[in-house]
This record gives sequence, C-alpha cells and structure tokens, in this order.
Amino acid sequence: MNEIPLRTLRSASYRIPTDMPEADGTLAWDSTTLVVVHAEADGQVGTGWTYSTAAAGLVVTGVLAQVVTGRSALDVPACTEAMYRAVRNFGGRGIAAAAISAVDIALWDLKARLLGTALTTLLGSARPVPVYGSGGFTTYDSKQLSDQLSGWVDGLQIPRVKIKIGESWGHDEDRDLNRIALARAVIGQQAELYVDANGGYTAAQAALVAARMAEHHVIWFEEPVSSDDLTGLAKLRAELDPDIAAGEYSWSLADSVALIKAGAVDCLQIDVTRCGGITGFLAAAKLAAAHSLEVSGHCAPNLHARAAAGVVNLRHVEYFHDHQRIERMLFDGALDPASGTLTPDPAETGLGLELRVADAERYRCG
Repeated sequence: MNEIPLRTLRSASYRIPTDMPEADGTLAWDSTTLVVVHAEADGQVGTGWTYSTAAAGLVVTGVLAQVVTGRSALDVPACTEAMYRAVRNFGGRGIAAAAISAVDIALWDLKARLLGTALTTLLGSARPVPVYGSGGFTTYDSKQLSDQLSGWVDGLQIPRVKIKIGESWGHDEDRDLNRIALARAVIGQQAELYVDANGGYTAAQAALVAARMAEHHVIWFEEPVSSDDLTGLAKLRAELDPDIAAGEYSWSLADSVALIKAGAVDCLQIDVTRCGGITGFLAAAKLAAAHSLEVSGHCAPNLHARAAAGVVNLRHVEYFHDHQRIERMLFDGALDPASGTLTPDPAETGLGLELRVADAERYRCG
C-alpha cells in the first residue's frame, strides 16, 4: 500500500457523572472526563481516547495535530515519536502523555481500518483477555459493596475482584479491614481478592495492614504506598506475601524502567491511555517480559482487550466500574466479560469500537 497522509486530527471531551459518589484512599470524584480523538485519512476514521481532563483535548488540537497531520498514517511509531518531541518544553508526562496516548490509539485504529483488518489481527492475538472486577469504592456502604462484588462473581462469573482501601490517606484502618473481611465473605473462598490503597499508607502502616488481612487471603496489594516511593515498594515486595503492583502512573517507558530496576513490583501495571498509547503499552510489556514479569492493563478495559490480546506475559486487565460503564454507555462494540474474559471479534475492523456521538453529546465539555 502506498503512503497515506493523515488528513485531520480532531478531539472532543465529555464529562460523565458517576452513578453514585466514589472515592479511594486518596481521592474523591463524582464525574469522569473522556477525551476522544478522531484521526482521518483516505476516507477512514480511527478513534482513540483517554480518561483525563478536557485540557488534554487542547494539547491534541493545539500541539499534536500540527506535527502529525501530513505524516504517513501507516507509520504510527514515527508519529508518536514526533509527538513526544513536540511536547519537550512543557513536559511529556501527565496531560501531554494522556493526549499523546489518545492520538496513538486513534492512529493504530486508523491503520488497521486502512488495511481492512482487526487491530488484534494486525498486532496478534494469543488468547482471550482475563479481567478482574474493580471498584469497591470507599464511599460504598456494605450493601453497595456486596451487591457489586456478587454481581461480578456470581452474575458475570468473574473469578477475581478488587476493592479500594487506605481510606482517608490511611486514617481508617479498621474500616479497611472490615471491608476486606466483608469482601471475602461475599465472594467465597475460590475467587481471588485484590486490594488497592492508591498510595494511602506509609510503608510501615502497609506492612501492618497486610499482616492483619492475611487471614482473608488477599493476593494482590496495589500501590500500598505511592508509586513514587520506589524504596518503600521494594521493601514491601521483599517482605509481604501478596503481589505488589504499581505502574498506572507510568507516563513513559522510563517510568516503567524505574519500577523494574528498583525491584518494586511483582506485576507491572500499564495504562494504554497514559503510557504512550498502544505503541507505549507494547514497549512496556516487552520490557517487563525481558525481566520475567507479567503485566496488567490498568482501566479502559475495551482498549486493553485489543491492545493486550497478543501480549504473552499479560496477567489480566482491570474491568474498572467507571470505565466499563462509560464504554458500554457510549461505544458500539463494547465487550461482555463473560466468564471473566474479554474476547474481541476477529471479524471487526480496527478496534471494533464506534462512539455513539448523539449519545455522547449531552456530556460534551470541550
């Protein structure tokens, strides 16, 4: 196929209210902002997105569009490299990385559509993608938590679930432990139980909580301390039984290198909507594989189902309540986590996902 220039790059932002108040160990929120990117070439349109702030959309249209428009739509890594170079002077982390990630995803979707194939065919597909149910917010009362957990385990047959702990920056350990006990009682002894403190504890505090929750067979302890505390993560990894996980705030490959080099994680989390899109996700997965580590896709389940399907060292993808709800509300092609897996249709084109613009418009914020 001859070189096909990228003609246009557009973005739109949507703020979607949560279905009830939500919080974790270190943050509370009542809405989630979806920033959608459309990339067009030769009559085909690719779609990508990130969960960020509407400011990411301004980076897309005000900076990134200038450096990728006119480039070959088939050469995604070159476009992504150009975007990172373009944001050098105002920083490639945070909002800029989210914007780059959304564009990169849109470009991969566009490339697959131009080639008339599924993205999973283009990238490769090893097996159905395992998921874990994720939510369990600290704002939930016992009934809300029980209903959500039983819905995943009994209703959808997802054999692994995660709840939030570290409430109020670690200032309510007793409630954390009571909620862990409730979660185990609801899901039974066969399902896997994970917890996420979102960096709410100190290292010493996390060790004490881990000892007290041992009777409930928690096997995954996510961000027991801040992911910036590499020494603390490494110390806890060496001392605790649950696997230590972190990496959702890896904005670049260098951040993943730092976690791995420090010996900070048993499983490296990667977020395709933050780490440089599909290009960055695949690079981080290969980096982890070279160090005999598995990876887990953080949030955005319908994007990770496609990006991670061919990653042989994938452990699972997070079926996060907020994001799966938004993706099912606003996109055709959202997948059903039947029996704890997401299985993209090999007959779909590109990502196999289409934004229902009319449904999304009521939430438009940028």
